[in-house]
Parts: sequence; C-alpha cells; structure tokens
Amino acid sequence: MFGIPVRGAVVAGVLAAAGLMYVANDGRQLGLEEVANRECRVTVIADILNVRSGPADTQPIVATMRRDAVTSAERRVENGFRLLSDGRWVKDEFVTPTSDSDCS
Repeated sequence: MFGIPVRGAVVAGVLAAAGLMYVANDGRQLGLEEVANRECRVTVIADILNVRSGPADTQPIVATMRRDAVTSAERRVENGFRLLSDGRWVKDEFVTPTSDSDCS
C-alpha cells in the first residue's frame, strides 16, 4: 500500500483521529472527566440508621444516622451493606444515592 506498512498506516490513522477529536473539543477530554469526578453520596431513608464497623448485622454499631442525612460513600456493596467513605458500613436498602452522584 504505497510503500507504507499497514500497521504504520493504522497507527497514523488512529493518532490523526484522536488529534482531530482533541482539537474539536477545545483540548478537553470527551466527557470522561465529568463522570470520573462524580462521587457517590447517599441519603438516609430510614428514621434511624445503624452504622456498623463491618458489613454484617453481627458487627458492632459504631454510630447512628437520622433520616435525610447525606454522606459520602463508596460504590462497594457487600452482603447488602454499603461502604461509607470513612470505612464504616450501612445497610444499603436504607440509603439512596443523591440525584447528582454516581454510586453504580
């Protein structure tokens, strides 16, 4: 193909396409940054929610949270418990992600 190796042509084409997309988006990433920056935040939907030291009903209660409290959480759910950002656990069925967060 015109004396250019096929692999080289493919690499050049991919780099050219990436460059065009970069220029077309004014040098910003294509929406990935916005998604990556959305943290997981949850709202308590139970009247009183027990916060536990581990992901099980048998783990000690270390705190409680009231209805409508909002806290940072992780995307990790284990045995029906969601990991909060501070390393404590709550029953996932009693919290719901806030409308502006990404907990999936």
